[in-house]
Amino acid sequence: MTLFSLFAVYFIIWWVTLFAVLPFGLRTQAEENEVVPGSVESAPARFRIWRVLLVTTLAAAAVHAAWYVLSVKLGYGFDAIPQFFPNFD
Repeated sequence: MTLFSLFAVYFIIWWVTLFAVLPFGLRTQAEENEVVPGSVESAPARFRIWRVLLVTTLAAAAVHAAWYVLSVKLGYGFDAIPQFFPNFD
């Protein structure tokens, strides 16, 4: 597997992890009773982008390392999943 392919897989895992991490610890303006005029109540009160990016990067690195070990090094992939229906090829 090329270095570009490894980076591409990490990039996809990072974006999926970002959307999973975004709602963690989020407090809305309505929950803080500090609604800024012109914004919706569900907007974040204090959005901590650097914390979100750090947690996303660490979680994506862990998932990518697990994928790399299981898939590339140990050879577990889609072919290792048992088939319950016969293959009619």
